[in-house]
Amino acid sequence: MAAVAALPVSLSGRFKGSFAYFTIKDRLPQILTRVIDTLHRHKNEFFEEHGEKGVEAEKRAISFLSKLRNELQTDKPVTPLEDELPDAALWNQYLDYQRNLSNGNGGPSWFQSPWLYVECYMYRRIHAALAQNPPIDNFDVFKEGKAQNFFESQEAVIALCTYFQELLKNIKDLDEKQLQEELFKLLQVSLWGNKCDLSFSAGEDSSQKSSPLQSLENMIPYILVNDMEKLWSLLVNAKKRNTEKSNVRVDIILDNAGFELVSDLVLADFLLSSKLADEVHFHGKSIPWYVSDTTKHDFNWTIKQLQSANHMWMSRCGINWEGNLKKGVWVYRDHMFWTLPHDFSSMAEVAPDLYADLQKSNLLLFKGDLNYRKLTGDRKWEYTVPFHQALNKFHPAPLCSLRTLKSDTQAGLKPGQGEQIQASEPEWMVNGKYGVVQFDTAL
Repeated sequence: MAAVAALPVSLSGRFKGSFAYFTIKDRLPQILTRVIDTLHRHKNEFFEEHGEKGVEAEKRAISFLSKLRNELQTDKPVTPLEDELPDAALWNQYLDYQRNLSNGNGGPSWFQSPWLYVECYMYRRIHAALAQNPPIDNFDVFKEGKAQNFFESQEAVIALCTYFQELLKNIKDLDEKQLQEELFKLLQVSLWGNKCDLSFSAGEDSSQKSSPLQSLENMIPYILVNDMEKLWSLLVNAKKRNTEKSNVRVDIILDNAGFELVSDLVLADFLLSSKLADEVHFHGKSIPWYVSDTTKHDFNWTIKQLQSANHMWMSRCGINWEGNLKKGVWVYRDHMFWTLPHDFSSMAEVAPDLYADLQKSNLLLFKGDLNYRKLTGDRKWEYTVPFHQALNKFHPAPLCSLRTLKSDTQAGLKPGQGEQIQASEPEWMVNGKYGVVQFDTAL
């Protein structure tokens, strides 16, 4: 049997000067500072709602977060979670696993451990700071920022909803070539919608201001791996193979709320309206995560906002989408696994129920950078290593990553491609300017 190639090293803050190093040194403390400021700003609201208990809880949460920020900035050891939340045992087992990996080179700490692990751990600790302090335990510290991003992207949302509703009027008359063109357009809008990421800008404004459809042609050269044709043939063949008995199901593993989520919902609606799919399952986060990630509240809130908008096509979208959920052709799910530190190669073992559910899908669309990092283990891959290999045996169903590059890991490029861009643009992997539509068939 061929020897199994060792996995490359994890991206980590221990590589001074790396993107991971600067993220942990600068961006993560900034995010914690913003969370603390948000709690300060809501002090009166907590008092009005809960009296002194609310203010006491706010003080405790802030002191918890200040301590966390200090641990991070001084590279303290990662400590076990002390809360009673359902996933705490899994997190603490994972800490033991990281301890065993370090082979006596000092235990896991903020700068020495894998970046993916400590970054996820920070968001889980932010969640604990609130969850352990009722009566403010259900407060989403990122909610305001997500809402603001949505409102600041209004023009782009209107442009997209208008385009889509006009498209629906004639969708029955489109031939196969035209349908394919429309699918490719909406895939690209969903891909570049992923630029709107608040954790990437440490919560600074990152809304989509202009119409997303105008610049698509100019953006094609920035798609480093473009497997849209493969997606098209997969969907068309699934449709042909499937008789009345079984539905074609597409899953979208969501990333950011705001404009990106609207672009995902439009894509999902198109898949149903074009009859390329019969049902779409959305997977969101069960706790506030990575500043702008979509939770169930964000998902429902966005559809409600569209419904009640005083713009005809926006509200038409919202009403139709509410209907899709009621009819059960759209399903929203969240699973604790999406907010664990594990990469996806552990899913079959850690969350066999989720893995089994994904196996029922005809196509999994993974949105965004964090999903890509978890798909490929957040490692220093050679650019030309095949995507299939970087997935490290994670193959529940045919899958595709729609990702704007915001971290320095990338597999599946052509020989010389990465080096060529690197020569003229050293920041190409982290500046959000390049994207991939990267496909892998299941085994």
